[in-house]
This record gives sequence, structure tokens and C-alpha cells, in this order.
Amino acid sequence: MMRQEHGITIAVYPGSFDPVTHGHLDIIHRAAKVFDKLIVAVLNNTTKNPLFTLEERMDLLKKVTRDLPNVEVDGFRDLMVNYMKAKNVRLIVRGLRAVSDFEYELQMASTNHKLNSDVETFFMTSKPKYSYLSSSIVKEIAKFHGPVGDLVPPEVEEALKKKFPVTN
Repeated sequence: MMRQEHGITIAVYPGSFDPVTHGHLDIIHRAAKVFDKLIVAVLNNTTKNPLFTLEERMDLLKKVTRDLPNVEVDGFRDLMVNYMKAKNVRLIVRGLRAVSDFEYELQMASTNHKLNSDVETFFMTSKPKYSYLSSSIVKEIAKFHGPVGDLVPPEVEEALKKKFPVTN
């Protein structure tokens, strides 16, 4: 069931990460302890209009995960199951903030499993202190120059300030 590459277990944590938050990092840190290798796969979602380019999101993720030697950052522009097949990985990690996330995530997990029955999804619940946190909330606060330092790493806070400069 799990991909073994020379005896190691590999999983993929996909998402848009626009931008990466402390909630995302919580899941990344915890999943990196469970799996030997974790690929953080940044989705270029064509249905969304991201604030950060795919390359900017990947760069920010590389910076904030540089202390995790078993974490790799990658990008993709395809169906999740196609990406998984290309990487020869069968395990997906998804974070759940609240019950409201579960219905959507269950639908995605079931769809992925239907498209490739070898793919399994592991759900990790976020810590309660991150249960309200989303990239959308962070962008809305940053847009109006509110404080986001408790919500995102310093590198992301600086990148947000560049996207939403204070004008007089």
C-alpha cells in the first residue's frame, strides 16, 4: 500500500498554499515525523486566481521548510492521481481544520481512490489553535494591512507586505 523507496515511506501533502500559513506548517511538521519523506506538492489551480505565482509559493515553502531535511517541495498542474502516478506515490496527506472541511475532503479522497484504487488519503486534524486559519483569511487581513505575524512565518509576512504595500 505505501510506497517504499529503498525502505522509506513517502507521502504527498498537496495544496495551493496561497500563502502557506502556520496551520499548513503544523501539518507539514507533524506529517514529516510520520513519513520518511514528505513531498509538499503545490497545486497550480486553474479555477483560482492566486495572489502568489506557483514559483513564489514554492519558494516560500522551501524557505519555511528548510529545517526539515525529509521535506521536498514540488509543483504540479495536473490531476492529483496523475501526479501521484508520475511520482510513484500512493499516500496523500490532507489537513482537516473543522467538520466543515470533512465533507469536501472525503469527496476528494473518494474521487482520487475511484480514479486510482492504490491511492490512500490520510487525514490529520489541525491543532485547535489553527482550526479557524485559512489562506483566504490571511490574504484578507493582509490586504487591509492588518497584523498577520501570528498567522504566517516571517518570510510570508514580508512577501504579503510586498503584495499589499501601504500607500498614502
